[in-house]
Amino acid sequence: MFKVKMADPRLLRNLMNSIATLVDEATFNISPEGIKLRAMDPSRVAMIDFELPKTVFDEFICDQPTKMCINISELLKLLKRSGKDDFIELSLDKKTGKLQITLIGKYTRTFTMPTLETAEEEVPTPKLTFNVKAKVTTDGLKTAIDEASLVSDHVRLEADSEKIVMRATGDIMGAVIELKKGSDALLDIEVTEPSKATYSLSYLSEIIKAASATSDIATLEFSTDMPIRMDFQQPREGKLTFYLAPRIEVE
Repeated sequence: MFKVKMADPRLLRNLMNSIATLVDEATFNISPEGIKLRAMDPSRVAMIDFELPKTVFDEFICDQPTKMCINISELLKLLKRSGKDDFIELSLDKKTGKLQITLIGKYTRTFTMPTLETAEEEVPTPKLTFNVKAKVTTDGLKTAIDEASLVSDHVRLEADSEKIVMRATGDIMGAVIELKKGSDALLDIEVTEPSKATYSLSYLSEIIKAASATSDIATLEFSTDMPIRMDFQQPREGKLTFYLAPRIEVE
């Protein structure tokens, strides 16, 4: 049996929206400790590592570990019907293979949606060593990425012990954006070796836009021409982490 109840459906909706930036169908691992997801986007350029411990929910019942694969876009259609004062209940009927979503507010409405065949592939956690670790505000990061997106489809991150510099170069225009240590955007930075790497702005923009709805603080970690790890701080020990492969440039 799997059943959960939550007093803030907006949190669940925003987290599902973050997942939807990478995957349409997601296989969740459900255990008595909580809900986990680790998945790669179809192009295998980006990965999400997601966890909602049982402490996030007002009620959490799971008598045995199970997997549940659902269409995230279809689930979001239903979650968007929830109001800020609603309660939400999710329950899985193993016999029918359907997920039941109940929204309880001024009135009660119950939806059912089918579950899908679960993915057999287990995505491992990347084993990476990072030379840069930066703590940033998601608002400052989102603004910087939005500005880089005005001129290019990719951005080069350069980091030393005092700052992160974002360089975006397009066919016509260019942009240089500096985030200095101790500023409102760059709260802290630790650098064992100055590093630089280039990443797709379409991925970064979508990930940061969605994740900023659930998090005020993010931790960025990267090394020269290596994947970037973006960890968005969540309430009650929740986890929302993205990995994005670099764009390798020939100089």
